[in-house]
Amino acid sequence: MSSVWAKVRTDLRNPLFRQGYALMVNTVVTGVLGMGYWLLAAHYYTPEEFGRGQAVITAMRLFASLTALGFVGALARFLPVAGRRTPELILRGYGLAAATGGVAALGFLLTLPLWGQTYQVLGGFGPGLFFLASVVVWAVFTLQDVVLTGLRRATFVPMNNLIFGLVKMGLLVALAGALPSGGVFVSWVIPTALALIPVNWLIFGVVVPRHLKQAAPVHEPPRLREVGRFLAGDFPGTLSILAIVYLVPVVVATQVGEATFGRFSMAHTLASMIELLAMNMAVSLTVEGSLDRAKLADNCRRALRRAFMIVTPIIAVAILGAPLILRIFGSEFAEEGTTLLRLMALAVLPRVLIEVYLSALRAQSRARTLAAVQIGLAVAVLVSTLALFPYFGVNAVGYGLLLSEVLVALLIFGNLRRILKYGESGRPTVTQGSSGAA
Repeated sequence: MSSVWAKVRTDLRNPLFRQGYALMVNTVVTGVLGMGYWLLAAHYYTPEEFGRGQAVITAMRLFASLTALGFVGALARFLPVAGRRTPELILRGYGLAAATGGVAALGFLLTLPLWGQTYQVLGGFGPGLFFLASVVVWAVFTLQDVVLTGLRRATFVPMNNLIFGLVKMGLLVALAGALPSGGVFVSWVIPTALALIPVNWLIFGVVVPRHLKQAAPVHEPPRLREVGRFLAGDFPGTLSILAIVYLVPVVVATQVGEATFGRFSMAHTLASMIELLAMNMAVSLTVEGSLDRAKLADNCRRALRRAFMIVTPIIAVAILGAPLILRIFGSEFAEEGTTLLRLMALAVLPRVLIEVYLSALRAQSRARTLAAVQIGLAVAVLVSTLALFPYFGVNAVGYGLLLSEVLVALLIFGNLRRILKYGESGRPTVTQGSSGAA
């Protein structure tokens, strides 16, 4: 046991692992509190309200993430070396994400009759305005974590989401009697809005000033044109991946009843949290690879080893224990969600390879290849899911995801192997501050 802790302490001195572990801890915290939140929702609210709340939250996250997730790669790539342009880059990211998310949400509200019965609860000026505001809030909330990660302060992220999760659960219970219809969505949005204040005070009042002091004065910050070129390649690909994460559940919500969607969404949410563990180390890899490309190959190998070491036992537990895990929410959840959870958990194994490859491409600013891989994956998932849906119902999401990610992992394996073997030792090293700076 002492040797394990010694290994962990050694890892924590490496920024790649310190950032990656912090994000993984955040995923675990978010996952545990998320299960608690939805368990309370299943207990205090009707199955229809449970499913309706899941559907509206999914739609909110879809529109809020249209640009917000598109900036995740760019912020992770450029914030570490942004220097004096750091505050400007963050604020531009916030503003564009909020504006485009709001416009997309407005279009959704204006075409509400086309989106099925579940979403008609948003009809009317009051509910529509609240939904629109929630999209703007969630867009900024989404970028806060990646800003802290890009500035090498990911250790703050788990505490932020721990407090957010606890407040959200408390408000959910408090609103069960006062707001039985809509309480799930409201209890999710209000704590999100409140969290923006202290976290952004931390970012702009503490973290950014320290980052600017540590920035190497001889290094020229990236120009907005350079960031724009990167986004032009990365954003279409990220938008495609967004379709897998959020658009697929929204489409499912238009095809099934509210109670059925609630049971589907619970299995989908749990499996997505396992997938996030694979993505966490990859985000840290982008940050560290941007700071020192000469170490990219070594960092990729380390990230792969750690990611597989952590997610493999979790995947095994999810596959073997899926019925027991879902039965916590009710027997119907286990009956309808076990196969989906198993398939999506298994798909995380090839996703580890894909995410490490994508992060290496971001660190190298190879935006065209990045977009091609992401768009290809999204098209494969969407086409296979739609093709299989008439035969397998909601489980088609799991089959489509597994088949598509195995296919893409096989296609990119040769290129990933070359990165792992050769790195970029022939290119100049980009550094900013000490590689071990906290």
